[in-house]
Amino acid sequence: MEKVWYKNYQQGVPREINPDQYNSIPEILEKSFEKFKNKGAFHNMGSTLTYGEIERLSRKFASYLQNDLKLQKGDRVAIMMPNILQYPIALFGVLRAGMTAVNVNPLYTSRELEHQLKDSGAKVIVIFENSAKTLQDILPNTPVEHVITTQIGDMLKFPKSLIVNFVIKHVKKMVPAWDIPNNIPFLKVIQSADESQFKKVEISGDQSAFLQYTGGTTGVAKGAELTHRNMVANLLQAKSWIDPVTTEGGEIIITALPLYHIFSLTANCFTFSYLGGLNVLITNPRDIPGFVKELSKWKFTAVTGVNTLFNALLNNEGFRALDFSSLKLTLGGGMAVQKAVAEKWKEVTKKPLIEAYGLTETAPAACINPLNLKDYNGSIGLPVSSTDVCVKDDDENTLAVGEIGEICIKGPQVMKGYWNRPEETAKVMTKDGFFKTGDIGMMDAEGFFKIVDRKKDMILVSGFNVYPNEVEEVVVEHPKVFECAAVGFPDEKSGEVVKLFIVKKDESLTVDELKAFCRENLTGYKVPKLYEFRDELPKSNVGKILRKDLRGQ
Repeated sequence: MEKVWYKNYQQGVPREINPDQYNSIPEILEKSFEKFKNKGAFHNMGSTLTYGEIERLSRKFASYLQNDLKLQKGDRVAIMMPNILQYPIALFGVLRAGMTAVNVNPLYTSRELEHQLKDSGAKVIVIFENSAKTLQDILPNTPVEHVITTQIGDMLKFPKSLIVNFVIKHVKKMVPAWDIPNNIPFLKVIQSADESQFKKVEISGDQSAFLQYTGGTTGVAKGAELTHRNMVANLLQAKSWIDPVTTEGGEIIITALPLYHIFSLTANCFTFSYLGGLNVLITNPRDIPGFVKELSKWKFTAVTGVNTLFNALLNNEGFRALDFSSLKLTLGGGMAVQKAVAEKWKEVTKKPLIEAYGLTETAPAACINPLNLKDYNGSIGLPVSSTDVCVKDDDENTLAVGEIGEICIKGPQVMKGYWNRPEETAKVMTKDGFFKTGDIGMMDAEGFFKIVDRKKDMILVSGFNVYPNEVEEVVVEHPKVFECAAVGFPDEKSGEVVKLFIVKKDESLTVDELKAFCRENLTGYKVPKLYEFRDELPKSNVGKILRKDLRGQ
């Protein structure tokens, strides 16, 4: 199909970007360091670091890796931190030194952490103290040679740095006792490193920038090898899409999703650094009252998040009272944006919630809805620049408009492959070079793509396909439902039935009331047969509801 929708739906978005415009992410960062050196780059808990300060501190960190730890170009460095100021310093330092960053979820168990460190071959880990005990238990089993530790408040202004660290450790008791001999304090690295000894590294586009691990929902977690070219391409693709509504040096983006997650990493950290924007880092977005209090301090222009986060904010009275006059861009990804949430967001903020779509393996953006979209359309949008998206059947035949199959993607942002797993890489690539997403969907006549569901989440009821997203979309329309999840449950007669897990918004909600609502709005075989009320649903580190955990329970 001729790609005419770009000019029809959003003026100013180029059909193609040049992924070789820059050789590497550091090349882009260093231009921003100079161009915006006196502007705020990252803010956290009352402290702001300018682009000039980030440049100097990341150069010191890079110098330390090169000269004190004697690391070489291409060595892997693991980073295990939430959204705190140390993260961009360490990350930019790793990349500027020509090394590969391995992002690690701070909520990992010892088993998960051990697997990732061994699989990646990381020689160094930068870790915040709250997770140090997890590392201590498995450190001897890993190739890690150096451990750099930090406390949450280390980069805050004095005396707040001391107060925050004291409260977290001794009042809230959030730091389990740990003992790692010869660990190196992050502050000591920053104080002792000689920035003049930093050696600029020649980095090519095909060099690995990240080993970004998938969640491991289909088995052991795999490291998606994302090159500098992959990351540069996706940064330029994202920038080209949001160019019509953004201004260089004038944006304030709320960064609640963790920067170690690919969505926040590319969309917030890199894209808005390229634009000279300020990233307001939210360390604990699950503390909704605290999050809303921080939001009230800013005339923020952009915010990214997942459906569950937006839903939680919309159910907070303080959030609904905020000033949204500066807000230009709200981007939802990571999971499906539900119609009820999108419509409520527009009602409260007077601005649309734009759904985007991508995966770890695509660095991540593949499709985004037009920014001038007036109403929720239930789609994941249109392919970003230089990206081909199609729908294929199980035999890799490309399907026609309206037919349902697996969504497949080709573009410069698609990963090099899974780290040291050529067989796994081959399984997800088609013969004509498309990446198989595992998502079931379709394309309409105007080129918009719609997700029906994840391949592995599909429920088979008496031979009929039931997609959990569809059931959940209906159920959350009920005024007494806060959130829900639908999963398949074994059944002797029909193979599977739909089981629904529900968190109430109103305690008066009953199973009979909910069942009647489902019967009224869903075809018979899609109506849940089993219902279970929960105080909360299991979620990933970014707030995505984990159906696999519910199935396991």
